[in-house]
Amino acid sequence: MENHRYFVEMSYNGTRYHGWQIQPNGNTVQAEITGALRLLLNEPELSVTGAGRTDTGVHARNFPAHFDVKHRIENPEDTVFKLNRFLPADIVIHNIRKVDNKAHARFDAKQRTYHYFITTEKDPFSQETSWYLYGRLDVEEMNRAASLLKNHSDFTSFSKLHTQVKTNNCRIDEAYWELRGKMLIFKISADRFLRNMVRAIVGSLVDVGKGRLTAEDFEDIILARDRSKAGESAPARGLFLTEVKY
Repeated sequence: MENHRYFVEMSYNGTRYHGWQIQPNGNTVQAEITGALRLLLNEPELSVTGAGRTDTGVHARNFPAHFDVKHRIENPEDTVFKLNRFLPADIVIHNIRKVDNKAHARFDAKQRTYHYFITTEKDPFSQETSWYLYGRLDVEEMNRAASLLKNHSDFTSFSKLHTQVKTNNCRIDEAYWELRGKMLIFKISADRFLRNMVRAIVGSLVDVGKGRLTAEDFEDIILARDRSKAGESAPARGLFLTEVKY
């Protein structure tokens, strides 16, 4: 019997989770989704493949994944409703749709977009979803530095050390800061991202905004291909995966 493949789109607040990927010693989003689907669909062998992985404490506004089942889902809308009742309040399923059996949530993705949120005003309602930074930041210089990312492809300086990837090359399509009231938002889109890459970039760009680095210094960090040259990573709580394009 041929399996049926489905894409599922979800949002989650990553505060309580050790990232997306199942781990032996920590609660993860993948484990929650897998457990709920197995129970609801009575498919004990079901596994879920995400569009990528998010680290501990990172959020997702729109996270696609796929799974295979032996029996066709007759009423996807009803399944979404029931699945959301099974899941904790910080994970929400938006839709489930039938796809070709060769469709792959991770390998077919052409572009991923992240947003990073910094608030310049202490706010009890955004403490889990943004980084509170006191003081003025030079957004113009931060944008000048961010624009240089598109000129490069090797981002070893912003990668977590000792990862098992074959290359540290990425194609960055856009990277810029936008100020909305008291919220400063960094948007970055690329064909792929390295572990910890966005948070490491944000940390160094904040150093630019504080006057500790110039845009030229930032480019020197990229060219160095050395993680020790970059600044500290920004906290996980301000980072959201917002879009995956296929």
